[in-house]
Order: sequence, then structure tokens, then C-alpha cells
Amino acid sequence: MTRSSLAFGTALLVPFAALAAALPALAASSDPDTIAAPAAPDMLEANLSLPLASGLTGAAKAPVFAWVENRAGVRNVWLGGPGTAGRSRTAYREDDGIEISGLAFSPDGTRLAFVRGGDAEFPEDKLPNTGTLPQGPRQTLYVLGTEGSAAPVAIGEGYGAVFSPDGQQLVYTREGEITLWAQGASPRRLAKVSGTVGDLGWSPDGRLLVFREWRSGHSLVGLLDVAAGSLRYLGMTLGHSADPVFAPDGRSVAFIQLRDPPAELPDSRASFWSLRVADVATGAVRTVWSAPEGEGGQFYGTRGRNLFWTPTGHLLFPSERSGWLHVWSVAADGSGAARDLTPDANEVENFRPSPDGRSLVYSANPGDLDARQIWRVAIAGGKPQRLTPPDRFAFFPVYGGNTLAATVTDATHPAYPVAVEGMKPLGPVASARGFQRPEVVVFTAADGVKVHGQLFRAKGAGKHPALVFVHGGPRRQMLPGFSTMYYYNNAYVQNQAFAAAGYTVLSVNYRSGTNYGRAFREAPETARGGASEYRDVLAGGQWLAAQADVDPERVGIWGGSWGGYLTALALARDSALFKAGADFHGVHQMVRPTERTFAPDAVLAQQRLQWQSSPMGAIERWRSPVLIVHGDDDGNVDFGQSLLLARELTARGVPFEELAIPNERHDFFRYANWLTSYRTMAGFFDRNLKERR
Repeated sequence: MTRSSLAFGTALLVPFAALAAALPALAASSDPDTIAAPAAPDMLEANLSLPLASGLTGAAKAPVFAWVENRAGVRNVWLGGPGTAGRSRTAYREDDGIEISGLAFSPDGTRLAFVRGGDAEFPEDKLPNTGTLPQGPRQTLYVLGTEGSAAPVAIGEGYGAVFSPDGQQLVYTREGEITLWAQGASPRRLAKVSGTVGDLGWSPDGRLLVFREWRSGHSLVGLLDVAAGSLRYLGMTLGHSADPVFAPDGRSVAFIQLRDPPAELPDSRASFWSLRVADVATGAVRTVWSAPEGEGGQFYGTRGRNLFWTPTGHLLFPSERSGWLHVWSVAADGSGAARDLTPDANEVENFRPSPDGRSLVYSANPGDLDARQIWRVAIAGGKPQRLTPPDRFAFFPVYGGNTLAATVTDATHPAYPVAVEGMKPLGPVASARGFQRPEVVVFTAADGVKVHGQLFRAKGAGKHPALVFVHGGPRRQMLPGFSTMYYYNNAYVQNQAFAAAGYTVLSVNYRSGTNYGRAFREAPETARGGASEYRDVLAGGQWLAAQADVDPERVGIWGGSWGGYLTALALARDSALFKAGADFHGVHQMVRPTERTFAPDAVLAQQRLQWQSSPMGAIERWRSPVLIVHGDDDGNVDFGQSLLLARELTARGVPFEELAIPNERHDFFRYANWLTSYRTMAGFFDRNLKERR
């Protein structure tokens, strides 16, 4: 195979005129609430262009919800609620690579703030221009009325908007500034701090603001008096202060105080975190609960807010005291013992209290590690109640007034929002064509670790080429259905397309991933400490090669980010098993500066282990062809990692193809770039596996 160069600019992307023409073809199925995949040249394009809902949020005092729909790269804000038809409230029409994020309602639901532009993952970094516009887009905060069709009003540059309790003002931030906006007035800067501002929140009376400020190596809780213009900090520690929240009466602020264990004692069972409450008037701070030593002594949070103060006087927080991430409750005055509210759950992914503070709703996987439903339990105690059916995966519970909503998926429907009672969709539901439900499989690594995965069986008779898929993160879990994350929504579509094209695909949930307990997530010797997670990937490849319908001489591997790292490691260490691979923005050289607490000789040992854990550490054994895909404005994995790999493979005569994408980020912002990348990968595997005999 000869090396080919596939670096491109906008001229080689899918023309938007063709894309736009395809969008109206989302045809209604027999279910009036469902839209089917559009007619398209192939299964991949048809299903990759389906709408994906994300960022679901609700108003505090009204049953109204908003979310972002991404349909073939065209992003718009949607509104809906129980008994009302969902509708698009914005009218953007291009796959321009401009993100929409940060949706926030006024309490009565009559106004909605959102951000268009920037990178929601790195809001303070250099602004992206993935659409390669002559003048790159700004990170702009907008406000729109939820009734009618008036165009959104641009407020200014910033993010993190939060409306005041009366809904008449909002605050937002950028570059350490906290800015106040009110209808009919110019934005007014309230404060400028030296760090990065997040977790903005109003006191119940609208007089004070609390926020978290990140500085170098630590973070602290700030308290800002809006009228007086005064700023002070509460309970600063030699560590991090996180998730600040006002008491319902506004007289106190609670926060999580935490420290990380030292690098040479990563498994220390000391107590590294606590819950603290600061008196707003005096600034006095008291500890109301400390993590016991042992299991759960190190803090790990959910995918969302991790501290709530309920109207009934309880603090709700996550803890791994049981070895699994559960939600606990303790009295905010420090009286009584903390209680595990979700003892039957395996892993809680996100949670929130009900508006009256009497119950807790959460997304978890009790009884089935490879599932996710919404549950409710009384904070006073009792048996949890499952609120969503077992044939769907449900995530991110959120209230609009007293109405509970969630985001759901399954094997054939990408993420869409529902009102949980009755599971009524809040907007249209997209339906994929030609998909199978993946099989959940469990296999064993060489060191005895049980590994879960999903198997997409190839269509057709005979022995098939096969692929191992490795997710990124690594703090992720793939399920036998669509993901709520744009990145893995697309990867799921691609794996289904591979199966339809005659490949058997095994998606591996390797150790260091989530939702299988703390011991699995914090398994020893992972990453730079020995790459023990690769044992699971290797075991998956061997298991796959042994299947009766798989040709063991035609097994490949693909993945992105940490999955790109593991793909490169597989090709470097085991080219005899993995005959080809597609490496999306992977890490190839793992040597990093070590902690200052290591002695000089220990530093050398650590760096030697990091090198041995890297694909570069085994590159002399690399023989299999690889496709390298990377955007050159990647903020997660430096583009230089792929420049390094291309140079080293060239020097050793290892065949590779390359797809370098100008201005693109880690999670490609443009649909056209996903489609081009996946089609390039499909052609690469066809040449190197499918057509190989």
C-alpha cells in the first residue's frame, strides 16, 4: 500500500447546497411524532444526518424546556413542553461549525439565554473557526423571548449566563469578568478577578452572587454584593472549593472542599474532601461532613452539579463510600449521620432534587451495568421507583416547574427529550434505518478482569472482516444504543454502518472507563503507569478473532482520542493480530513532566514507564497500515502528536494514510468533516481488510 495524502480545505467538503437539499427529506413515519432517516446515497450519510438533542434544560417555575438540535451540523435552539408541540426557536441553516451551548431560562420561562460560538468545553481558550470563515465567529451571548418569533438579541461576548430570581437581570462571564445585563440597559461589569469564573449563582433575594474561581493549582468561592459592588472570598483552603450553593434562606453558602492525593501515593485511603458551610454575614466556616478514610476518601463527581441544598435542609452529594458512585444526604446543620439514598444503584451518573426538596431523581444502572434509567427516591428514605421503561436509556433528569423531563435513546433512535410521565416526546423523534440492536458481551482479559462490550454482527454469511472499536475519555461507557454525546452518537452510527457493510464490530468498555465501579475506573497501572487498559483491548481483539463468523487474518481496530492512543498502541505492539487501524487524534508519546514530589531517580523511572506505555515505545514493531485523522486546532490532543507519528512511520517505511483537517477541533464541529472522515476510513478498511484474501 502506498501512502496517500488526504489533507483538505473547504473545497473538498460536502457542498452545503447538497446537504441542505437533503434536510427536508426527513420524512414522517407511521408515528406522527417520528421522523425517519432521509434518503441518502448510503446508510452512513442517512443516519449520520439525523437530529441529535442535547443540553436539555427547564425553567424553575414553568413546565417549559429548551434543548439544542444538531441536524447534519445545523444547530438550532428548540422549545417544548408537555401538551405543546416542540418548535425550533432559531433559524440557523448552515453546517458552519458554530456551537450553541449554555441554555438558561428565566425562572418564569419567558426568556432564554444561549451562547453561539466558542468552544463549550474550553470557553476561555482561543475561539474556533472550524467553518474557515474570513472573519471567525465570536462567542456571543443571546437572549430570546420564548413566545413569538422575534430574533434573538445579542447581549455581548461571554458565557455561563444565569437569570436573577425575578428574571429581570442576568449575569455572565468571560476572561475573569462578571457582567450584569438588564432589559433596556447596557451590560455593566460588576467585577474582574484574576482567575476563571464558573458556577455563578444568585442568592434567593437577588442581592448576592456566588461563584467558583479557578486559579493556578487551586480554586476558591467568591461572594459578590451586586448593589454594593463589594467582593470577598469564603473559606479559602490549600486545595479546591467547588459547587458553591446558597441555602434556601440565603444566609449561608455550602461548598465541597477537596484535595488530590499526591502522585506517589495515588491509592492513599486518607480523607481528601469534606462539605463546608460558610455564614454569609460573618464569613465563618464550619465543616458539616468529612469523607471517612478508606473507600470514597477521594472525591469523584457526577456528570453535572454535585451539591444541592434542599428546601428541607439537606445537602445532597455524591460519594463512593460503597465502591460505587451513590447519592448521599446529610443535614446541612451537621446533625445526624450521612445516609446513602441510592444503595441499590450500581452507579449514579447525574442527579437533582425535586422542586419541593422531598425526593431525589437520578440516572443510574441498578441491576444492569449496561443500561441507564431515571429513578426517584424519597430523601426521607424508602424504596426507589424506576420512572422510565427498560427498553430505553435515560439520562440527565431536569425539572421544568414540577414537570420532570429527561433525554432518552435506544438502539434505533438518537437522543431526544421526553416528559418522563407518559414518556411523551417534547419534539420530533428521529428513527435510524437498517440498525440492529448490538449484543452485550462479556469476556476476560489475561489478568482476570471482566470486560463488557457491544457486538455489532456483520450481515451476510461466511467469515467476515472484523473491527475493534475503542472509545476515548477514558472516563466513558458505551451502551448498546445511541450515545447522548455528539462524538459517540456519530461513532455508533459508523459501527452500525460497518456491520451493514459486512464487518463484525466489537466496542470495548476497557478498564479506566465509568459505570462499572471505582475499582474498575481506578484500576492500577493504567495510562502512563503501564497501559493496563490495553490488556482489555488485546483480549477483545483475541476474542473477536476467535468468533466463528470472523476471519482472524482480517481484524482491524479504530478509535479516537484515548481510543486513538489505544489503536496506535495495538498496531505498535500487536500488528500480527491487528492488520490495520484508524487512529483519530490519538496520543502517541506519553512522557510528561512528573510531580515535584518525586525524587530524581524516581522521575527517571516514571518517565521510562511513560515511554514504555506509549505507542512510540513499541514503534519498531509496528507493521500494519494506519489511517491518521486529526484537526489542527485540537484543544484536547495536540496536533503535534500526529505530526510526530507521521514522521516516525515515514522513517520506518510503515504504510499510512493521512487526513489533516484545517481549523477543526477534537470533537469535529462540522458534520461534513465527520462524513468525510468516516467515508475515508471505510475506504481504508475496505482496501486493507475487506478486499484482503
